[in-house]
Amino acid sequence: MTTKKRVQVVVAGAGPVGSVAAMYLAMNGVDVILAELGADNAADLRASTFHPPTLEMLDQIKVTDFLMETGLKSPVYHWRDRQTGEIMPFDFAELAGDTKYPFRLQCEQHHLSGKLASRLNEESNAEVLFSHRLVWFQQDDDGVEVALETPTGIEPIRADYLIGADGASSIVRKWLGIEFDGFTYPERFLCLSTEQEIRDEVPDLAYVNYISDAQEWMVLLRVPRLWRVLVPANGASNEELLSEEKKAKVFDGFLKDGASVQTHHRTIYRAHQRVAKQFRKDRVLLVGDAAHLNNPLGGFGMNSGVHDAFNLCERLVDVIKGGDNGLLDQFDRQRRTVTHAFTQKQTIENMEAMRGGQGEAHARRRDKMRALLTNDDERRKYLLRQSMIDSLRDAAAIA
Repeated sequence: MTTKKRVQVVVAGAGPVGSVAAMYLAMNGVDVILAELGADNAADLRASTFHPPTLEMLDQIKVTDFLMETGLKSPVYHWRDRQTGEIMPFDFAELAGDTKYPFRLQCEQHHLSGKLASRLNEESNAEVLFSHRLVWFQQDDDGVEVALETPTGIEPIRADYLIGADGASSIVRKWLGIEFDGFTYPERFLCLSTEQEIRDEVPDLAYVNYISDAQEWMVLLRVPRLWRVLVPANGASNEELLSEEKKAKVFDGFLKDGASVQTHHRTIYRAHQRVAKQFRKDRVLLVGDAAHLNNPLGGFGMNSGVHDAFNLCERLVDVIKGGDNGLLDQFDRQRRTVTHAFTQKQTIENMEAMRGGQGEAHARRRDKMRALLTNDDERRKYLLRQSMIDSLRDAAAIA
């Protein structure tokens, strides 16, 4: 008979958000198990931008220096008009009085989750369980019974609390029966990556570039080893999107010979805008993609998930040590409100700005960005929103 483990908190999902939650808890004296379906921290092509307040939070768990050594500092990002070649630079250095880190950091998320998983294994009060999939749980007044599926059986665990950081298809959210309201964008998106140094041909590129165009918008990002290109997929088939012809056409848009570019990834995906009706149900809590999804424009997805984790875990530590259980309701109120008022609103606006439309709509967007560059007050407000500093200040003001 399998002996049931006893732990204070189980975190389901060892992506960046779950890893951050587990590390914060462990460093603050809470016994924690981090359970992950996969065999390791997947090194896939996902989030790659860390915003200033996220870097400040990660500094509390002593991982920001590692990310800085691994990633690329990007204080300036560009809005660019592909038709005219006009460049509109926005510089986070203007926010030096508001943050210790007045820049974006370009670094793939798997560097964060991998580093934290390694460190957690060195903590006496933490355990990382790969190839362990949460399949069932049931809570009562005193705790949560959790069942983890392993390659050879089912491992039962008794915990005080369960955190669902298990992604968009969260089994935790599904078992709770919480609605996941919102919509899926009708179009698909194509992401390509290459080791080729694009700045050899386009030397004035920033590490982050939003390229507006009346015909086809594009996002062009640099991470330590790769350039990543995101374009709308329109009505093409998957076979067409992944073809050499499509790859060549995308890179021909800004390079001399798109056909010669070698790619590392070609990925098709859909973008969603969804928010769970609740982020808390008694002793079970949701963070990150399990709680909310948004399109990738602006780099808010992973960052807002890390903000969830810190907001929750700061309160959960207090509750476990005897504090008011109502602090967990405050987490729910603050993070759901900010998700609706900022993350969802801003990412939808960013998407509409990039989609732009043709003719007058495209021209209006270009004129708006020009006006921001010349208006110090409005530009600062814009940078505070895009850096996510405003969203955290707004959350802190919610009782």
